[in-house]
Amino acid sequence: MAKLEHTLSGDFNQWLRKIEEGILNGSMSASLEDSSDFRNGDARCSVRVFERYSYAGGNRVSLSVTLFQNGDGPINLSAITAGGSQALFFKVNTWGEEAFLDKLRELL
Repeated sequence: MAKLEHTLSGDFNQWLRKIEEGILNGSMSASLEDSSDFRNGDARCSVRVFERYSYAGGNRVSLSVTLFQNGDGPINLSAITAGGSQALFFKVNTWGEEAFLDKLRELL
């Protein structure tokens, strides 16, 4: 598992669109598996779960991205990858997870 947390400024909807389009256009095997959006008063939260095939790992990996903003405050981003290990009991060969997260780092 690999994780990235970052604070963003700007327009929530623009960041969400940039992340969605960037991830989906960054790999021909990338797909948006599901999404969820919440709003409570001035607070909002969007969750996106992406998946793609990892040539390096020979398997599929997922990337969960969460954006949260309260009012006009900063946008908090949390991104976590999973599924890149091939071993039964230990995490080995997690290159695919890091590569997926690197794509998001490029977008930020």
